[in-house]
Amino acid sequence: MSFREDFLFWRLAHCLISKKQYRVIQLSADQKELWLEKLENKQAQTIRLLRYDVDWSNWMQRDIELTAMNGERIRKQLGLRHLSVVNVYVTPYPPVDDYRFRIEKPFTSPHSDRTMVTTFLIEKNNTESSLQNLEHYFHESLFFDLKDDYTEGEIEAVKASALLAAKANSKAEKDVFSNGKPFFTYIFMLLQIAVFLLLTVNGGSTNTSTLIRFGAKFNLLIIEGEWWRFFTPIFLHVGLLHLLMNTLSLYYLGTVVERLYGNVRFLLIYLFAGFAGSLTSFVFSPSLSAGASGAIFGCFGALLYFGVIHPGLFFRTMGMNILVVLGINLALGFTLPGIDNAGHIGGLIGGFLAAGILHFPGKKKILFQGLFLVLAFFAATGLLKYGYEGAAHNVDEQSVLVLAQEYIESENYDKAYELLNNYANVNRPTENLYFLLSYTEIKLGNVNDAKEHLQKVIEMKPDFHEAHFNLALIYFDENNIEAARNHAENAVRIKPDQKEYKALLRKINGSGESAGEA
Repeated sequence: MSFREDFLFWRLAHCLISKKQYRVIQLSADQKELWLEKLENKQAQTIRLLRYDVDWSNWMQRDIELTAMNGERIRKQLGLRHLSVVNVYVTPYPPVDDYRFRIEKPFTSPHSDRTMVTTFLIEKNNTESSLQNLEHYFHESLFFDLKDDYTEGEIEAVKASALLAAKANSKAEKDVFSNGKPFFTYIFMLLQIAVFLLLTVNGGSTNTSTLIRFGAKFNLLIIEGEWWRFFTPIFLHVGLLHLLMNTLSLYYLGTVVERLYGNVRFLLIYLFAGFAGSLTSFVFSPSLSAGASGAIFGCFGALLYFGVIHPGLFFRTMGMNILVVLGINLALGFTLPGIDNAGHIGGLIGGFLAAGILHFPGKKKILFQGLFLVLAFFAATGLLKYGYEGAAHNVDEQSVLVLAQEYIESENYDKAYELLNNYANVNRPTENLYFLLSYTEIKLGNVNDAKEHLQKVIEMKPDFHEAHFNLALIYFDENNIEAARNHAENAVRIKPDQKEYKALLRKINGSGESAGEA
């Protein structure tokens, strides 16, 4: 008895699995129907092999329609826009009636045009030409020698070899996720929590001064030389909700990335992505910021790199979920206020580049990795140069006020004055900055400058009661009683419940009466 078609079926399966790295996704109970998948091969993402004695072309047509339906189900499961299915019949003889018109062009279901089925029929009398048609379709050789007769033992051998190759491919895919057990992920989670507790007992995680003191990204201090603020923000979080969200995100994303890339590679990817996020925020966002978001977006970037290198495995395991979650997070960053989206995007790109530089354990691509290294180097140096040279543009007034207040509280009036005055000379300051500048000038004895700036404050905001009060004090010290009384009365009028203002007005009025009596 001849088993030539059975042998051909499994020999073709073995070729597709071992040489072309197709993955088995379905094998029928009688082992006569086999579905294979390789999403990165756009021309033949799915292959269906069927060992069947085809008799009539009507049956073939119905079977092609069922194949298209099954392909559409697979397409929806994988979340693909389109799916190409190669449908191969292995049969000893062709249908007895006319069938060629049914397979001359690809079949598309009338219910969905997103799944296309291309059919080939391999039968005894045209085996060689049919295989050549397949080779032409794949643009690669599938040729192998065939005999007229085969024994059951030979069929079992080639079947076992094909299934063993499929098992080896499956193991190789699983090994991709076994390059390391999560370690640094948990270390970073513990560090985040420990630093949050440290912030809490030292003024609170939402306190600006505390955040600055413990290393938040603060452009002014980075410009002054505190480069470590590109890294320290990774471990700081503003409020409990911020901590919980980032810790949960790190748990889900970090463990996957660490399994994919191994412990040391994950450590480097995470830190570089955090640096990239802080650097991008430094260049494009003047606000104070803190959090592991940039590094966590770097984990997204590393997973996207995995998707570029292993697209089939990526989409089978996590692809659509990752893309949806990433899209939602980026959209929220663009629409909600207070989110440092520059840091998020910088971290995403940094994680992608770092993954490209390091690649996967045991798999070197020197030229490929070198290209990513060059890209990362020029991107980082370019952003650093742009950030430091454009120092006047990446600092906002709120940051200047915060830092100046820090200097004032530590009685470092010279530094506070220099900071405020430099900003005022190249920007359009608000009344708040002029007021704080006048305060430092008073402390440094520059009374005339202080008066000038306090007058500017009142011009910009006539009901700025603190400015009136300070001017009243200055004029009173200069024995300009009328001017002092005028500003003191304004301060009391604007803020009648301020006891200090009323006391100064009584003192001025008393002084004026004494002068009148004299």
